[in-house]
Amino acid sequence: MRIALIAHDKKKDDLIQFVTAYRDTLLKHDLYATGTTGSRIENEVGVSIHKFKSGPLGGDQQIGSAIADNLMDMVIFFRDPLTAQPHEPDVTALIRLCDVYQIPLATNMGTAEVLLKGIEEGFLDWRLLEDRRDR
Repeated sequence: MRIALIAHDKKKDDLIQFVTAYRDTLLKHDLYATGTTGSRIENEVGVSIHKFKSGPLGGDQQIGSAIADNLMDMVIFFRDPLTAQPHEPDVTALIRLCDVYQIPLATNMGTAEVLLKGIEEGFLDWRLLEDRRDR
């Protein structure tokens, strides 16, 4: 599966802990991230990851484009709901695209854990069906 990993500044440490805990599971998949988050994951966890631009510089929109082109299977986005984000319209658009294209989306650690456990059990294999890939 192709999994996008995103985190607002105050949630980056949480995402690093999460990726560390689920490193073995995540290594079985193609990983993508916004720029700063991806760099931290590479440097602190030692996981190779495709990096888009930083979120405020268009990285969220690049991931949204991948979703619209059916090139992303899951998004894990640790959002900070208590801090205003200058690129909030991009965040809202990304979440909307996940809904439009039926992309599993976790916006917190609890849901992200359920999704990764679901991958391990095969509950999300429907994303891998060829007819879904060709849309």
